[in-house]
Amino acid sequence: MINIQDILPHRYPFLLIDKVLEVEKNKWAKGYKNVSNNEWYMNERNAVIPSTLIIEALAQLGAFAVISEENGVGFLSSLKGIEVIGQAFSGDRIDLYYEIIKNKRGFVVGRGVASVGNQVIINAEEIMIYLQPAIKQSEENNNL
Repeated sequence: MINIQDILPHRYPFLLIDKVLEVEKNKWAKGYKNVSNNEWYMNERNAVIPSTLIIEALAQLGAFAVISEENGVGFLSSLKGIEVIGQAFSGDRIDLYYEIIKNKRGFVVGRGVASVGNQVIINAEEIMIYLQPAIKQSEENNNL
């Protein structure tokens, strides 16, 4: 079982995935986000999760497709070809899928799909994540 908080530095309210279901390292990852009425972005006038947060959830999931001991923190660096087709409401489960297209010199480019039930709500042609290399313990001690 994958513990999300062991991999991502994000915590509430910015941790946007609830579970990582499957991973094929350096290829793809699947996970989901349950949308609750208690979320910080929900109120009487807004009963949907903003599409920007769903895209961030896809980027967070992308970190699991490239996890390794050499990787440090990943940063969402660019988006291309984002298509918002639908919405997710309180009570919905958003199924997330991130597939790596390219992985070169710390830049991971992947495509993402978010769906509710069998209905795609967001298609992302490219989500680029920059992986900052982890600082090794010996390097850290030399800088003190």
